[in-house]
Order: sequence, then C-alpha cells, then structure tokens
Amino acid sequence: MGFSVSLDELLGDKVRRDPYPYYARLHELGEAAALPPTAPYAAVVHGYDAAHRVLRDPVFRVLDADHLDRSGLRWRDHPVIRTLQASMFNAPPDEHARLRQLFGQALTARRVAALEPAILRIADGLLDGLAEAGADGRPVDFMAAFALPLPSAVVGELLGVPQRDWDWFPSRVRAFDAVLEIGPRSFREIRAANAAAEELTGYFAALVAARRAEPRDDLVSALVRIRDEQPDQLTEAELSANLIVMYNAGFRTTANLFGNGLSLLVARPAALAALRADPSLAPSYVEEILRYEPPVHFAVRYAAEETEIAGVTVAKGRSVLVLTGAANRDPRRFTAPDSFDPSRRDNRHLAFSGGPHYCLGAALGRAEGRLVLPRLLDRFPGLTLAEAPGERRELMLRGHDRLPVHVVAPHADRSVRTVRVDLAEPS
Repeated sequence: MGFSVSLDELLGDKVRRDPYPYYARLHELGEAAALPPTAPYAAVVHGYDAAHRVLRDPVFRVLDADHLDRSGLRWRDHPVIRTLQASMFNAPPDEHARLRQLFGQALTARRVAALEPAILRIADGLLDGLAEAGADGRPVDFMAAFALPLPSAVVGELLGVPQRDWDWFPSRVRAFDAVLEIGPRSFREIRAANAAAEELTGYFAALVAARRAEPRDDLVSALVRIRDEQPDQLTEAELSANLIVMYNAGFRTTANLFGNGLSLLVARPAALAALRADPSLAPSYVEEILRYEPPVHFAVRYAAEETEIAGVTVAKGRSVLVLTGAANRDPRRFTAPDSFDPSRRDNRHLAFSGGPHYCLGAALGRAEGRLVLPRLLDRFPGLTLAEAPGERRELMLRGHDRLPVHVVAPHADRSVRTVRVDLAEPS
C-alpha cells in the first residue's frame, strides 16, 4: 500500500532549515511514499533498503539525455545542462561505464595517497591564516578562510590547476551548482549557472591544451594521455565536462563536510575531546559526520520500465526522489539514528550515493577529513560555539550559512587569546 505525501512541505523553509523531523515522519510511513500524479516525482524513497536498491537497480537510471528529451525540456539551450549531460553525472549506463573506467585509470588509490603531503601542507598554510586573521579578536569567516579554500586547493593540486587560479573557482562552482538544488530555479540563477559553465569549460579546455603541450605529473595530464591514446573512447567535450564535475564535486561537498563536522563537534565537547586526545579515531568520526549530517541529501532517478519500490508503483518514465539524507537516519538500519555516535559500527551510509554512480572522489574526501580535522582541533584547542548555528536552506549541497565560534589560539609568546571565528559561506 502506498501513502500520499505532499512535496510542498519538503520544499518549504521549515524543512530546508531542519529536514530531520520531516524524515522521521516519513519513516513512520514505510520506506517509500507515493506522490500525487501532478507532482514532478512519482514517489519519495526514504528508507535505507529502498534507497540502496534504487541506487543500484539498473531499472532506475539517472536523468540522461533521452529522458530529458522525452520530458520536452529545451535543455540543449543551456550550457550548464549540456555540461552535466556530457559528464558521468547524467550519462546512460553504457556511456557511464566507459567514462568511469577511463577516469578510474587516472584517479587511482596511489594518486590519492600521494596527495596526502600536499593536503597537510595546504591545511597548515590555511590554519596559519586563520590564526593570523583572528589574532586581534576580529571575526574570521571559517568557510571563506578554510573550509572552502582547502578542498578547492586540494582538488586543484590533484588536477594540476595552477595555484594562482585556485581563488578563481569558488564563485563559479557555486553558481554552476545552483541548478542541482531541488525545486524551481530563478532565471537569474539559471543565467549565472550557464555563464559559469561556459567559463569553466573554456578554462579546462585551455588547461587540457597546455598539458597536452607540456605534460606534468597531474590528473589532467594523465587524462589527456588516455584521451590521445584512446580517441574513440573519450571526446574533448567529455574530458572538459568531467573535469568540471570532478572539480565541483571534490570542492563543495568536502567544504560542507568540514563546516558540518566542526559544528557537530564543538556542540559535543566530549566527542571533540576524544578525537583531540586520539587522532586515530578520525576515520570513524568522518564516517559518522557523513551519515549524521551529509553534504548531499538527495538523488533523482527515473524508471526505464514500470516497476515498484517498497510497494509503490512507478510508471515507466516517471522519476523518484531518493532522500539519501533520510536513509542515513532510518531507524530500521541504524540504532538510535538521531544520535551522533562516532563509535558506531557497520556505518555504511549513503552520503557518497551508491551503485554505479558511487562518488568517484570518495577516497579523496575521506582522506581530507581524516588528515585535517585532528590538525584543526590540535591547532585551536579552545573551540566553542559563540551562538546558535545559523540556518541551512539547501539539500543538494547542504552546509552552514553561518556558525560563529570562539577559538583559543596559542601564539608565539605563549599567551592565549580568544578569537571569534564566524563560519559563513560567502553570499
């Protein structure tokens, strides 16, 4: 038996600010709930097992070009949508497998491991900047000064983006990513996303040309080599589109991991003290942060043929909204799901999605969290919240808009000063 649920509540400000009470109510209904026939989705899928199945079942597919064509959307008029459709993000099964295999050849575990010294070097430089900026007690924007530039620099280092260009990306990535959010987008947002897509495409096309002329030991050079050795397997448009998506995914999600993680820990002194005392606990802390407050809360899939999920019928061609953020709080799967418990065992959350579209950069995001969180806490041993956390209004890329904290920072003269750090994403 299916249950009818209104999508309006999910899209409302109250749920965007705090979706977890809404998720809890959904769990009382089962694992999936039907939506009215006029809704853009046939159902919401919120139970862990049901979401796990949808993400892996070949019947459920990403919104590829064929699906968009059947929907009547004029998506080819928009550079941002064309870019997404040329990437792994929305590629149909055969094309996705081809692209995933090619990019997997370049983004190896060895390459991610070799990046660890650079991650620590970048983090230490930004931590120095935080200490300097807050030395006189002035507020410091943690998101702008640390959480955003760290993954931007790390993924730039991975790809081979010159350091002088790292600050160029954040505003364009944010504009590009706006089209991924659930609900309608304004004309202004769409226009900004299209402009960002064109600028990012031009940038990576130029970087590909530069690395083709003078190869280096970076991911772009490795992918250019693969492209030139297998030209029938990877087009220039696919190369540029996937570089954009890789940069964006490796940047915004990890930035929100740091912002979400820091806010959770400073609000839980015992958990923070345990991690500070034993940095080897960092991997389990990262996993619980990702489960408890994931940077991404949903995915969309459509049914290639009529099927059902958790008792809800989904007609051929209809799409479903997979609430991975809700699945991570499913009481059927996780004991005390609304408790933050870094000692949790069998913590196989869906923060990095699942199935064929499991995040290609998951290992890199985990490495950044594992290496940097203990370093941040060790450098600033007096982290405390200055006031209640600010509101968050996105679900696709969910992070804090504002989170003021106090930081006690040791100085060279061994005096201690209280520094008020204001975590806020730039508007």
